Amino acid sequence: MVEQLKLENQICFPFYAISRLIIRAYQPHLDSLGITYPQFLVMLVLWEYEKQSVNQITEKLILNTNTITPLLKRMEQMDLITRSKSQEDERKVLVSLTEKGKKLEEKAACIPDELLAKLAGADVKREDFSEMKDQLNHWISLIKSA
Repeated sequence: MVEQLKLENQICFPFYAISRLIIRAYQPHLDSLGITYPQFLVMLVLWEYEKQSVNQITEKLILNTNTITPLLKRMEQMDLITRSKSQEDERKVLVSLTEKGKKLEEKAACIPDELLAKLAGADVKREDFSEMKDQLNHWISLIKSA
């Protein structure tokens, strides 16, 4: 066996594993909201910025347009968002929250703290999460610009 091909030597695997485990921890909360994790990410963007173009959402979430389009279509069918052509540039599609989407923010507001409390229960301080998030964001910016 080639040493560098062992799973234990891969930098990608711990990232993949922790990502899956954290998403699994979110799942009961998201199930109660009736949305998936990728839909939750879109909602986070829209709760923060109100109205965004599809391209702005894809940039913020580091997703491809062909990934986000069916997601947005489903969210529109769920009456969480609306999609409309930009008045200034018809090639741009703008995404906005519906009233139902806005109300969902109130229900979701407790999720981050509840999740942090659950994860921090494993003898990890909140400051550790903050430092780790900063480091990961730094890595993301380095890899995106490479």
